[in-house]
Amino acid sequence: MPRTYVITGAGSGIGAVTTDLLRRAGATVVGVDLRGADVTADLSTAAGRSTAVADVLTATDGRIDAVIACAGISLPIPTTVAVNYYGATEFLEGLRPALAASDAPRAAVISSVSSLQPNSAELVEALLSSSEAEATAIAEELAADPRRGGLIYASSKRAISRWVRARAVSPEWAGAGIPLNAVAPGVVTTPMTAGMLTAPESVAFVDAAVPMPLNYHQPPEAIAHLLIWLTSPENTHCAGQTMYCDGGSDVVLRGEDAWAWADARVGERFGQMRAGQAAAQA
Repeated sequence: MPRTYVITGAGSGIGAVTTDLLRRAGATVVGVDLRGADVTADLSTAAGRSTAVADVLTATDGRIDAVIACAGISLPIPTTVAVNYYGATEFLEGLRPALAASDAPRAAVISSVSSLQPNSAELVEALLSSSEAEATAIAEELAADPRRGGLIYASSKRAISRWVRARAVSPEWAGAGIPLNAVAPGVVTTPMTAGMLTAPESVAFVDAAVPMPLNYHQPPEAIAHLLIWLTSPENTHCAGQTMYCDGGSDVVLRGEDAWAWADARVGERFGQMRAGQAAAQA
């Protein structure tokens, strides 16, 4: 029986390409978007997310094998955190019980190389631990300052990657056999980036912020194929990862050693484990 996928942001960009590739491969896909999709939904509001979950469950008869959350915007406005963070996390959590009933449930969400860029730590923490109203209030303050509005998008992507990392190993996700991961693109040639890739000056700014030594700007297919693999039955053990499919930007921005910072923490954890074993044997 063909697998049933649910894809948000299916009306354009990465979501549209992923939808097309899956359908051509024989999968059943229920697309969700503001327009041009099977389920029309506004993921920027709590009511819209709730309605979207209900409509998807109706459209699929409650049978879902994979969810791919692609919907997102990059404007320096509070709506960006509503769509990019809550539009993904609440939608995924709403469909999680149906996912868990699948023989091979999978979920993936779009993050961004911007998750590595300057952000608002206050907004990130609010997204992860506070109410949507509190997070929105912080985003409104940032949006009111032209010098800080750009932090909203990066903050939403840092938060979504951290949410994936935290939730992926929980009883509700890993414990239910559901691999949950994120993909972080570099500069993808979609309608969302078209405005930034027209004038030479803006292209130079983008390339300085997101250096891509391998094959330069990427087509949406580069991300779609990775999303499809992550949500296929072949992915049995990738969990909690943000996979930077970005032409090498992650390496350029973070350097070759992305591990040493964790040595002290890991060493402390192993020390606690050894102390626990010694106490148990005493």
